[in-house]
Amino acid sequence: MRICGRFARGIIGVVGGMAVCFAAFGLNRLLADEQTKSDYPYRPVPFTAVHFADKFWSPRIETNHSVTVPFAFQKCEETGRIENFKVAGGLSKARWRGGAGFDDSDVSKVIEGAAYCMAARKDPKLDAYLDEIISYYAAAQEPDGFLYTLWTARDTVENFERVGCRPNRNDRWSNGGSAHQLYNAGHMFEAAVAHYQSTGKRSLFDVAIKNADLICATFGPGKSQTWPPGHQEIEIGLVKLYRATGDRKYLDQAKYFLDIRGRAETHRLYGPYSQDHKPVVEQTEAVGHAVRAVYMYSGMADVAALTGDEGYLKALKAIWENVVGRKLYVTGGIGARGAGEAFGDDYELPNLTAYCETCAAIGNVFWNHRMFLLHGEGKYIDVLERTLYNGVISGVSMDGKSFFYPNPLESDGRHQRSPWFGCACCPSNVCRFMASIPGYAYAQRNGEVYVNLFVSGRAEVAVGEGGDAKVVLRQQTDYPWDGAVKIEVAPSAPGKQWTLCVRIPGWARNEPVPSDLYRFADNDPSSPELLVNGEKQAISVELGYARVTRAWQAGDTVELRLPMPVRRVVSHEKVEANRGRVALQRGPLVYCVEWPDVAQGQVLNLLLPDEAKLSTQWRSDLLGGVMVVETEGFGLTRAGVGKPHLREPRKIVAIPYYAWAHRGPGEMAVWLAREESAAVPLPAPTIASKAKASASGGEVKALNDQREPKSSGDHTHRFLHWWPRKGTTEWVQYDFAEPTEVSAVEVYWFDDTGRGECRVPAGWRLLYRDGDQWRPVNNPSGFGCKPDQYNRTTFDPVKTTALRIEVQLPEKFSAGIHEWRVE
Repeated sequence: MRICGRFARGIIGVVGGMAVCFAAFGLNRLLADEQTKSDYPYRPVPFTAVHFADKFWSPRIETNHSVTVPFAFQKCEETGRIENFKVAGGLSKARWRGGAGFDDSDVSKVIEGAAYCMAARKDPKLDAYLDEIISYYAAAQEPDGFLYTLWTARDTVENFERVGCRPNRNDRWSNGGSAHQLYNAGHMFEAAVAHYQSTGKRSLFDVAIKNADLICATFGPGKSQTWPPGHQEIEIGLVKLYRATGDRKYLDQAKYFLDIRGRAETHRLYGPYSQDHKPVVEQTEAVGHAVRAVYMYSGMADVAALTGDEGYLKALKAIWENVVGRKLYVTGGIGARGAGEAFGDDYELPNLTAYCETCAAIGNVFWNHRMFLLHGEGKYIDVLERTLYNGVISGVSMDGKSFFYPNPLESDGRHQRSPWFGCACCPSNVCRFMASIPGYAYAQRNGEVYVNLFVSGRAEVAVGEGGDAKVVLRQQTDYPWDGAVKIEVAPSAPGKQWTLCVRIPGWARNEPVPSDLYRFADNDPSSPELLVNGEKQAISVELGYARVTRAWQAGDTVELRLPMPVRRVVSHEKVEANRGRVALQRGPLVYCVEWPDVAQGQVLNLLLPDEAKLSTQWRSDLLGGVMVVETEGFGLTRAGVGKPHLREPRKIVAIPYYAWAHRGPGEMAVWLAREESAAVPLPAPTIASKAKASASGGEVKALNDQREPKSSGDHTHRFLHWWPRKGTTEWVQYDFAEPTEVSAVEVYWFDDTGRGECRVPAGWRLLYRDGDQWRPVNNPSGFGCKPDQYNRTTFDPVKTTALRIEVQLPEKFSAGIHEWRVE
């Protein structure tokens, strides 16, 4: 095996989460010649050669280093994730702790993030801490290279058979579709390469190679195992090992894991959830678990770049067009459904129940960056930027110590960030991602240098075929708050001709996304301006870039002026959740309205007319300093059946979406009604809406919020459910402030047949409180269990302080309720 010698002294480039060893300026190439014959044609400028000095990203990256990474390690210690390696290695007599077999991966991701931090800035204390943790990895590794703490420490695990994502007790490779042996390995490979490149130490790198060699010897044609990973990730890690070692078998193994997906002759297919329903080269639509999907697409892009596989390239383009044209949120988030953390159908983009997992947003950045590196088109960076500024950083608080798992586009007050999760993939992913953001800013190809992101700071970029010349680029900008960007050029070889390619964002060209999924509702006559040494130039946009070709001299400047009016965004008509609604965007930032900034904290009943004027104001005292959007609209209240809604003038203040939920839970919305038909007016008081709701489980606020479901399977609004309970007797209850006469109830059951495990109940009954006793109502007209309608029952009038419904769940299913009315 040949190792790229002394590459700890080289430059680390992060390609969408892929650490790549590139030649340092003036040094020999570190990759084997045969490896570099086929690769990404567009190369990222390594993040260690890019130094941000701005007020937006620099503080976040520093917070990640000084707060988030140490905090994540602390949580990994508190939850037993690190101790589990000691238990598996015989260094601890404790029991293995955790809820799932993928917990090992969280430690690896935080190690990877820590390594990136140290590559950018020395940190002896963190370095020593990593040495200690890595020693536990080595201890936990079995003699042949196997490393999976849950299996190795299985005799210490209470209720091993009930732990999620576990192999069979007697077969460490069993349960391949749901166990996470290979997923954990992939994240360890990524961490190992990052640590080796950052420190030059082989401690974790040798553990990874030993594990990878075992996997390569175990999986493949004629070998003992012929199934692909259930959760894709190892493909990315194997490619990183290939790049770091030059050993072709790792690349071949990554391609094997991809090529056997969807091939029933090799294994029992896992289905669309794991993108294992058809061969990858035949897939044209994004389906199933969104994180698994974008990790797979990223791995496919890596393998395509290194092998030239045209089938992969064709499939990736088709899938990308499906996502960007039908399944992308305006925030850049992906994954509409909480069930399966999955993509929905085309144009299925609900807001309140949007999943938009933080990991999926990070994976979307990985994938789009790779698509740019393959094709050099600015549209991929447009999607990357939208996701980065909105869908990703909404997932971590500004203090770096609390996180969102889902990132919905609407809230009724149920959402707030958490300091950790039982499934902690998102916090650990944030650790490794934030440290690498400078690696997305620039790229180069032969005589072309690409400016992809606009951030004040300094970058050193290799120019030319052999990278024998370099140029220092200095950016000055207050982006994303201001669209003025100044780039000063300092070439090492003055007079050498090359091309500076400056991205003209799609949003500055009247194109919110590179499809018809979203469009601007207003017409903005302003257009970008480009100046070279103070002289205005005609802009000709080619594949998303303005190209400036000249013999560059020290002190040359290029200025880009991007107008930043507030724009109204509307959705494709097929996006049902957004019909009659509008979103606000300024520059790359999507805005939302949050409860502290409107009267009575009521957001969901707002109406923003098209004619309302929009203005901006800088607020240094708010949320770390933000540009807010101010306008006037109305708050709507129901006046009664058949009557127009009552309108009350409201001042509306919108903040950047990434900054929401820092001031406590409450209502929030990205999409505001522009038509009354799309509004959610405050309901007129009813017996049910005034009652105090309670239940044996589930979201009780759903019972009386008066938001009408379109069907029993409607996921666009909240609903109460008892899943994962099955076959039990459950209850819901209304308590009235004073004795109330009632004689009828209506129940709209939740049933997600074809999507989940909730069905209409096996039966139910209605009780009323009589003193301290619960008694059945007299002469009920029936207890219907029909889906897609209100099930009404009348009974002899009774004056009571409370009503209770007892629900019998089906034997093998759960159940739920959308609405419960009382008359």
